[in-house]
Amino acid sequence: MVAVAVAVVGEHMGPTSRSRFLARWPGVNDLPFDPVATRHGPTVMRVVRAVLGPTADADDAWAETYLAALRAWPDLCPDSNVEGWLVTIAHRKAIDVVRRRRRHAVPTGDAPERPGADRIPEPVDTHLWAALDRLPDKQRQCVAYHHVAGLPHAEVARIVGGSEAAARKASSDGIRRLRGELASTEEGP
Repeated sequence: MVAVAVAVVGEHMGPTSRSRFLARWPGVNDLPFDPVATRHGPTVMRVVRAVLGPTADADDAWAETYLAALRAWPDLCPDSNVEGWLVTIAHRKAIDVVRRRRRHAVPTGDAPERPGADRIPEPVDTHLWAALDRLPDKQRQCVAYHHVAGLPHAEVARIVGGSEAAARKASSDGIRRLRGELASTEEGP
């Protein structure tokens, strides 16, 4: 079984890497690990296939399991549950593959919005953003912090300075002005 794991890994190694790998574990087939690997091989394969499906990734996770187990074999306590230990390693190796898959880009049909110079996507409703831009600073900040970010007026007042009543008034005045400008934009010239 270990010889098979070495062969599987050897396919992905150049001749130098393979010789260094085999030199690190001389007589790899003579270790008492080989009968254990042979006995628990099907269980380990079922575990990685349960997580990854019958794919090449499952075969790779299976091989990585045995390589990791072989490295740790000398330090394993004699009374350990070997099958449980191998299943744990296999499960973790399979989860590593799942995480790697999630990090890869996934092609989509439509390209996402491109961020502007400030790394924020360009606004979709240009009339709204133009109207917001025309608001006085304090009104724009109060509208954004309360209505967009959802902060209470007391928190908005602390951020922009002033009282809670002033923040409430600036927010109200800003919304009223936005409604008026947007209503006139929808009616057209």
